[in-house]
Amino acid sequence: MAISQRESVSIFPAEREDQLVAGLAALAIAIHILEAAFPSPLPGIKPGLANVVTVVVYLRYGFRVAAWVALLRVLVGSLLIGTFLSPTFLLSATGAVAAIGVLGVVGSVGRNTVGALGLSVAAALAHMSGQIWVAYSLFIPHPALLSLAPILLSAALVFGSVSGLIAANVDELLRGSGDQAHE
Repeated sequence: MAISQRESVSIFPAEREDQLVAGLAALAIAIHILEAAFPSPLPGIKPGLANVVTVVVYLRYGFRVAAWVALLRVLVGSLLIGTFLSPTFLLSATGAVAAIGVLGVVGSVGRNTVGALGLSVAAALAHMSGQIWVAYSLFIPHPALLSLAPILLSAALVFGSVSGLIAANVDELLRGSGDQAHE
């Protein structure tokens, strides 16, 4: 028995949160793909501007929605770029999981005191730390890789700060426009 399109929509209606996650994930994926098109000065160093979306989503809609957006960005972005299940995908996924985990911890502990800048820096440092750990554990178990950690973590600090400032401005603009978050 064939199910018509009209019937399938009524069987599996999209919830408002599903639509929100899909739209925000699409924005993060677009930024992720755009960023992948630009060359990197050093392997492992990228601005991570898609994380601005994740931080703003975390501030506006909470941990669960931000986790979905971040994980969908990594999964779909890797499928579209062609890195799915590659070492690049594993590094990206590890970084995203570490960043989301730290967002959850820092956000819950310092909910009223840590803003977009602090959350972004903490997430960027966790992201890079997770990637260094996976790269060392699985791909390059050589002390020379660890000697790059200060450079990579410094870049994460700089780019996390830039992303945090952008996220703070976007969040402020959304508050000023009357956009209401639902937590």
